[in-house]
Amino acid sequence: MAESVMTSSVQDTIEAQLRDADPQVEVLLAEVVHGGVLRVYIDHPDGVSLDLCTEVTHHLSALRETYAVEVSSPGPERPLVKADHFRRFVGRRARVRTREPLSVESSDTSQPRRSFTGELVGADERAVTLAADGGVVTIPYAEIHRSNLVEE
Repeated sequence: MAESVMTSSVQDTIEAQLRDADPQVEVLLAEVVHGGVLRVYIDHPDGVSLDLCTEVTHHLSALRETYAVEVSSPGPERPLVKADHFRRFVGRRARVRTREPLSVESSDTSQPRRSFTGELVGADERAVTLAADGGVVTIPYAEIHRSNLVEE
C-alpha cells in the first residue's frame, strides 16, 4: 500500500487521472504555488524524460484550464511524500520540516525546532526516524509539512 502522508486533494485528483493513463507514473508531489501554478513531480521505473513530462501534461488537460502546469522529474533532492518513499531511502540524508516545533531526544539544546536534517534510520507506517544533528528524532507523518532527500 502506497499511502500518502502529505497529499492534497489536487494530488489525489492527478494520481487518479494518471492511474488510468499510465499506471507506472508515480506522482511524488503535486502542489499549487504562487496561486496559479500547479507543480507536479513525477517518477517512472524507466526514468523521467521530456517526452514523459509532455505526455503527463497532456493527460492533465482539465487542470490546465485552471492552472499553469509544470511537470518535471524530482531531481537529486526528490520530495518524500509517502511512507514508501521514506522506507525506500533509509540510509540516505533527508531534510524534514514539521508543522509544529519538535524536540530532539538527546539534543544538547532543549529548543524545539521545525527543521531536521540527517540520515533516515527508520520508517514504519506511522513515523520516520532521523539521526539529526544533536540526536535521534521520530517524526509522525501527520506532523511533516515537507520533506526531501539532501544531496550527499
